[in-house]
Amino acid sequence: MSTTAVYIHVPFCRRKCLYCDFQSRPYRGQDEADYLEAIRREISLRAGEETGPADTIYFGGGTPSVVSVHVLPAVLDAIARSIGIAAGAEITAEANPESVRPDVLAAWRRAGVNRLSLGVQAWQDTLLRALGRLHDRTAVVRAYELARAAGFTNVSVDLMFGLPGQTMRDWEETLAAVAALGPEHVSAYALQVEEGTLLHRLVSLGRLSVPDEDTQADMYELLRAAMAAAGYEHYEISNFARPGFRCRHNLVYWHNGDYAGFGPAAWSHRGRRRWGNTGDLAVYAAKLAKGVLPVEQEEVVNDREAMGETMMLGLRLVEGISDAEFRAKFGLGVADAFGPEIAALTARGLLVGRDGRWQLTPRGLLLGNVVFGAFV
Repeated sequence: MSTTAVYIHVPFCRRKCLYCDFQSRPYRGQDEADYLEAIRREISLRAGEETGPADTIYFGGGTPSVVSVHVLPAVLDAIARSIGIAAGAEITAEANPESVRPDVLAAWRRAGVNRLSLGVQAWQDTLLRALGRLHDRTAVVRAYELARAAGFTNVSVDLMFGLPGQTMRDWEETLAAVAALGPEHVSAYALQVEEGTLLHRLVSLGRLSVPDEDTQADMYELLRAAMAAAGYEHYEISNFARPGFRCRHNLVYWHNGDYAGFGPAAWSHRGRRRWGNTGDLAVYAAKLAKGVLPVEQEEVVNDREAMGETMMLGLRLVEGISDAEFRAKFGLGVADAFGPEIAALTARGLLVGRDGRWQLTPRGLLLGNVVFGAFV
């Protein structure tokens, strides 16, 4: 590889949302100092492993916008010194509307952040409260306007559907409001009720209920229609972009490429090897203070697993998987590697082969997990 995709995990939030199962903890100033020192050490220790320079950098979390304004610039400086940052690199930072401030945005822009991902999720204040979000729709508009005023010309909005109490009219209103704002990119995911979350407990107790699968399918079809009408390109199952504004960082994942992850609970992938850091911030910092990399999990993927994961990830893209690229990578075509699976999925109308590519059909987009499960 001549370039590197870099993910930075910022494990702090103001408060955990009801549905969240990501690695995060309440923000405290003393933890921030330990985190920053440790992640700079990790980047320095691993500098020789990366072929660099970084072509995409993504700050996720957690909520990167809750930390002090100097944190992201300091991490970017460490990346520039140890790995390098390519000219024209896409540098994304996630932010929640309630923590977007002019000083934060100005510091990020000066440091090179050129893409902002706003966690909006819904337009109705009642739904936002039901999710445990800390913002309302007024904060969304304010954050968006501040981002534009700060010079961000690449803004992405994250949405969720299938929320507790959400109606089709709510979802239609949300999509119309977001289209009126006019971001360059929209990500929209169906809510997943994950075990271990407060949402799972509330649903299990019958205190909250989520729309059934048929309603969620209708919401997804409405999403596709509304985004198309607003001029967005549907390029991945859950992602829509203005021309030229696809998320370059996430495309690395969907093409099953290599990436370097830094921070607690961050994962990295190179060739057939992938590994993940400990999610415990204290352990993460203590190991790095001793000059030891904080790797907690590691695995080597065999050819069959790598082929299956390439199918699972690549089929998320609306353009699908190039048979020629698959053959160049693995030495055999898709149908050679997965003949029975391809035959069964095409017979069910979920998958189609055309012009040297394998793609999900419109029905396959609705039943993607069925398709992916056939390969992994």
